Amino acid sequence: MARYTGPSTKIARKFGEPVFGEDKYFEKRNYPSGQHGLARKRKKVSEYGTQLKEKQKVKYTYGVLERQFRNLYEKASRMKGQKGENLIMLLESRLDNIVYRMGIAPTRAAARQLVSHCHITKNGEVCNIPSSLVKPGDVVAVRERSKSLEVITNSVAAAKKYSWIEFDAKSLTGKYLNTPAREEIPETINEQLIVELYSK
Repeated sequence: MARYTGPSTKIARKFGEPVFGEDKYFEKRNYPSGQHGLARKRKKVSEYGTQLKEKQKVKYTYGVLERQFRNLYEKASRMKGQKGENLIMLLESRLDNIVYRMGIAPTRAAARQLVSHCHITKNGEVCNIPSSLVKPGDVVAVRERSKSLEVITNSVAAAKKYSWIEFDAKSLTGKYLNTPAREEIPETINEQLIVELYSK
């Protein structure tokens, strides 16, 4: 099961925003890493460089590596509507992302771990595939034996609410109501740059 395991704050500083979630070290120094991080004169970035950076930012944000991301883009291309928006919708409907949005886990990486360690059920059955796509109407819940886990109880207490997800904090059960509209998704992503990159 491939995933990025390198330094997270370094990557966040590269993009200038906390792509892995809240990060106290990023808040202290939210400029590029290195001895000359603040003073370094930035070279003019090419159009290709801007598009590549946006794609990499989305990959790190959702915890997806290149081959999986490419497959999702091709799937989004075959769907009706705009490719960029379809891609974001597919990323948002991944099981690990839904677990994170429900507030069961504090970060997407933690959500991925909860799913792969069999703590999460989808429609009443244990699902340990983080990339599994959740459809509108599907019910995602925490397994009975996992409900007392400290990471889950702490995370639920500080959870945010989203209009496309219905979540009951007492039973730790949530329902994916509908596919969110692009403007409802809080991430600052310019998906058009990704479409332009893959269209070359």
